[in-house]
Amino acid sequence: MSSNVITYDPQHRECPTALRRRLGKAYKQPIAAIGNIVHLDNPLLAFFCSGKCPGNLILDTYDLARELRDIPVTVIGGFHSSMEKECLDMLLRGTQPIIICPARSIDRMRIPKPWQAPLADGRLLIVSPFIEHQPRVTVELARQRNRFVAHLADEVFIAHAAPGSKTESFCKDLLDEKKPVLAVNRPENSALLELGAQSLAVSDASKHW
Repeated sequence: MSSNVITYDPQHRECPTALRRRLGKAYKQPIAAIGNIVHLDNPLLAFFCSGKCPGNLILDTYDLARELRDIPVTVIGGFHSSMEKECLDMLLRGTQPIIICPARSIDRMRIPKPWQAPLADGRLLIVSPFIEHQPRVTVELARQRNRFVAHLADEVFIAHAAPGSKTESFCKDLLDEKKPVLAVNRPENSALLELGAQSLAVSDASKHW
């Protein structure tokens, strides 16, 4: 399955207001989208996780994903690491809106089967900051995509950032920029919390949003 791609110019007055507001006046790169752009009007929570995640945090993150299916917040992410993909599968089985940002162009992208029903139902939005044909994911494209996701989001949840990892460095950058970063309060996340990430209790997630 493929879908029509719409390109938006953030500097054009006909660009959706939510997109222009979230990207800011300095952002000039066109954006490609498939699906319901209205979801950018919702509160957006970005979701990231390192490639490897400790067992305790895997269980916490599963619990949070289940909670998020019933909370009025839209989850946005690249959903590339194993933990991110598994949580996306759980979210797709819910009813809340989701925004997926692939680290590649989407002009010739075939829509994965699990995405097709949510897309047809209008609760899925696929957004990419890559207009030129970029069919393959690279480390640099993933880095740019992650920055783009965080730029759009109101808050960022990091399930786990392995010490010395790109995710930990990314978290430091976000905190330096005063972007709200959330992490589950576990010893395995002590480094994130010491950097300044806000402690999130999964059992109280519905109260946070």
